[in-house]
Amino acid sequence: MPDHQFADHDLAALYDALNPRSGDFAFYQPMLMAAESVLDVGCGTGSLLHWARESGHTGRLVGLDPAAGMLAQARRRDDVEWVHGDLSTVSWRGEFDFAVMTGHAFQVLLTDEELRTAFAAVRRALRPGGRFGFETRNPAARAWERWTPGTVWETGSVRSWNDTGPFENGCVSFTTTYESPDWDAPRYSESTLRFLDVPTLSGFLEEAGLVVAEQYGYWDRTPVTEASPEIITIARLT
Repeated sequence: MPDHQFADHDLAALYDALNPRSGDFAFYQPMLMAAESVLDVGCGTGSLLHWARESGHTGRLVGLDPAAGMLAQARRRDDVEWVHGDLSTVSWRGEFDFAVMTGHAFQVLLTDEELRTAFAAVRRALRPGGRFGFETRNPAARAWERWTPGTVWETGSVRSWNDTGPFENGCVSFTTTYESPDWDAPRYSESTLRFLDVPTLSGFLEEAGLVVAEQYGYWDRTPVTEASPEIITIARLT
């Protein structure tokens, strides 16, 4: 289902169940485990960094997220640094070997200025030789056409579905409805995501002083094609 930031604490508690991971954690895990210091941008419930600790990571792990409800879930572990904010509010310099954005968090960067700010902040945060891993849905695959009320997700007593607007100027907005017999009324989440193609993405990276080291169309490391659902990028400092 589409990923977004949950401010609602009850919905945040359901986030991991409503958004089961595919292959992203397994894909990023070797890079996390090889890095002495890791920054997870848009860390959400902190599940990636929780997993890194559980897998034996002994270095510095930092999770950054603007949603207080999500960070409340992340803080179930106190052996990770949790920071409330986003890339426009932090000023790390040369502190991380690896930065990562999972769960398509990259797609909430809606404007060119937001993208430039984010890439510049990541570049500053990385040490020489550092890398940045993130994914964005391939616009050619038109995933938003499947985000309809006819597709319902369920976890426990909670059901959710999307009402999606048109694809305009590279962005899609949608409303997610959540309902449960345990609640007095449905709850709603409003989201907008931006879809970038490979040439546009490469241009922003180059402008920021980052270069594509690896790029794949899915978690099995197949190349990006018109049919690929993802554009998974590992960038490094130039």
